[in-house]
Amino acid sequence: MNSMDIHQIFQHLPHRYPFLLIDRVLDYTLGESLTAIKNVTINEPFFQGHFPHRPVMPGVLIIEAMAQATGVLAFKTSQAQPDADSLYYLVGIDNARFKQPVEPGDQLLIEVQLLKNARGVWKYSAKSTVDNKLVSTADLMCMKRDLPT
Repeated sequence: MNSMDIHQIFQHLPHRYPFLLIDRVLDYTLGESLTAIKNVTINEPFFQGHFPHRPVMPGVLIIEAMAQATGVLAFKTSQAQPDADSLYYLVGIDNARFKQPVEPGDQLLIEVQLLKNARGVWKYSAKSTVDNKLVSTADLMCMKRDLPT
């Protein structure tokens, strides 16, 4: 198995607290797939307002966690690391579906599969589960863009 701890994730994603949403990579196969986890805790800043009477992880952040997993797979597959001259941007979300809420104490299991890489656009199929129950699915696309100098 190919796993990554938080220190290795830091080397492959430019995100940092409070926006880093991947805690560990359990396994990956270069050019194919990656499985990661996000430990959802009550001290996440978004729970203060979403929703105070019944904390729920926002769906857009579940999508972002899945997108970050695709970023790790893209960087590992291309044997690159984030740099100051470019970024991988999320450029498309298709077929996003949410099946059940994610609450504090849950462990979000994120699975992404590379469908294709054509003309610099990486397309993935992603799903997330909690306790083997489907939480969300989406098709995600990302692309590397050079930053203006």
